[in-house]
Amino acid sequence: MKKIFNSRFALLASFIITYLLLSFLVRTVLYILTFHDLDFSLVSLFKIYGFGLYFDLAVSLFFGLMYAVYLWVLPSRFIGSIVDKVITYFIMSIVLFLSIFGFLGEFPFWDEFSHRYNFIAVDYLIYTYEVVQNINQSYPIPLILSFQIALIFLLFYSYSKFGALHATFGEKTRFLKRTLVVIPLLLATLFFGVFANNKQAQWSGNTYDNELSKNGVFSLFAAYNSNQLDYASFYKTIPDQEAYALLKKDLKQDDQSYMGKNYDSITRQIKCEGTETRPNIVLITIESLSADFLGVFGNEKGITPNLDALANESFLFTHMYATGTRTVRGMEALTLCVPPTPGQSIVRRPNNENLFSIASILKEKNYHLSFIYGGDGYFDNMNYFFGSQGFDIIDRNRGSLLSENVKTTRYSIPDEEVTFENAWGICDGDIYEQALREANRRAMENRPFFQFIMTTSNHKPFTFPQNTIDLPNGSRDAAVKYTDYALGKFLEQAKAKEWFKNTVFVIVADHCASSAGRWEINISKHLIPAMVYNLDGHHEHINKIVSQIDLVPTVFGLLNWSYATELYGKNAVLMHPWEERALLGNYRTLGLLKGPIFTQLNDHRQIEQFQWNPETKTMAALNKPIDSLQDLTVSYYQTASERFKNGKMKE
Repeated sequence: MKKIFNSRFALLASFIITYLLLSFLVRTVLYILTFHDLDFSLVSLFKIYGFGLYFDLAVSLFFGLMYAVYLWVLPSRFIGSIVDKVITYFIMSIVLFLSIFGFLGEFPFWDEFSHRYNFIAVDYLIYTYEVVQNINQSYPIPLILSFQIALIFLLFYSYSKFGALHATFGEKTRFLKRTLVVIPLLLATLFFGVFANNKQAQWSGNTYDNELSKNGVFSLFAAYNSNQLDYASFYKTIPDQEAYALLKKDLKQDDQSYMGKNYDSITRQIKCEGTETRPNIVLITIESLSADFLGVFGNEKGITPNLDALANESFLFTHMYATGTRTVRGMEALTLCVPPTPGQSIVRRPNNENLFSIASILKEKNYHLSFIYGGDGYFDNMNYFFGSQGFDIIDRNRGSLLSENVKTTRYSIPDEEVTFENAWGICDGDIYEQALREANRRAMENRPFFQFIMTTSNHKPFTFPQNTIDLPNGSRDAAVKYTDYALGKFLEQAKAKEWFKNTVFVIVADHCASSAGRWEINISKHLIPAMVYNLDGHHEHINKIVSQIDLVPTVFGLLNWSYATELYGKNAVLMHPWEERALLGNYRTLGLLKGPIFTQLNDHRQIEQFQWNPETKTMAALNKPIDSLQDLTVSYYQTASERFKNGKMKE
């Protein structure tokens, strides 16, 4: 080892040691920040740092690979030359910059998601405009960059002080001797490339233990490589006919009958008694609105006075669970009404055009459809998805074009109609102004309208117009209070419109503000508020356990609609106690909550079951599995994945 630090490879070895030390420091800080959520033991401590060193070493070798090859192939006569020094400083400056940037970025990412870099970070790399603007508005970028540059200079000074630079440029190592060093490095790098897998860090039932065992950069590339997950390849399956039989039995409600004879046909005819009504429907999907922000769910800060007042005048769902942890998952749940299949949301996947969705039913009822978003809807493929389902698009339209395959109308929100905007889009107050304008236009037509409004203000950097509420910009509580304020103002303005008396407002969160917890899926961090307001003055609390996918089918039921459906969502009002269930998932892990039992599937073809205690928000592993719930859980996810993969979700 001493010979390496006195050789041509001294700087490379110094970088690897530096990377391992900084990784150790980052992991230790995150460990301390998360200590109260860990299952502490000496064994878990050893595993966290043992697996961590394994992944850290892999990444340090990957980062150093280019420089190692350069050291290998540069002819001996050029060692120590000006060209050698320029190339060395250039390569190592880039490597150090990327390494330090990755380390610094882990802290805000952990603060928001309690995970190492994952598929969300992959998305952030794709949508650079929004992310760069968000970072610029949330953090002191000049100060951070200055700190990075200063740290790089300090490291080079340290390398010089300890003789690494002198050895690197002064040792005229022959090609053969260099080969004897580089070949083992290349083989070690190849070993990690072939055999290192992020799944190896999934050794604990505690999510925090697993995440601390990982390396952020390694996790980033692992997420990129596993962007799509084929259900049948990774998850527990049962025979298709059995899966569909279980699903069809569970989906069918008292007012339904199956229309097709094929075992895989889930098309049901819904026959409602009573007079059908077709009011305008305004679906307001609020960014990151956890249930525990609302006073009606126990919050004592008084930051949602308007939502709390609405809750007492609406059909309020007290136990509705979001299917996922991303906006596109909420959109998928509310429009397609399907379980959260593994991998990316269907909103972001190829071949997602013309799917059977709530739009299919609304168009049959002669509704005009509008998707209203305060940012640029190219983000997360929103415009393409909604446009291909038949929605008109209203967004900022900052230079992005709709695909020529999408035959719809797009309206751009002009600058003069914007009073406040941040990285994610215009403020909620401005987006509601757009909704009012659109409603006024459509009210002139002899047909009802449906609006899908997606808000953005309750999102980091938590900024909004000044002089609207009594809290300053920059905190989550302030963003929630402004979100509530803007909604209240919108509804007051809507009440003055002629079309208000014939309009139903559906208010729901896309997902919770965070999903972190001790378990892979933290059930309490999926609980969201949902309410149906202005339905002929009717109001009640619906205390059943339901899924986000049930919201719109329940609204259709409240309107006494008869229609054919292929949706997985059910009418919560008609649910019997034994029908209650919620479908929850993240990128890789899928689950079904039925009563107090949570059944969880992972991509190792494993099934775990837990006893869920909503009072203490804890889960305990079941000693004896409940096979019927395992099979039912598999049936939901297996059939949904198979239907999308094979085009059966198409209209």
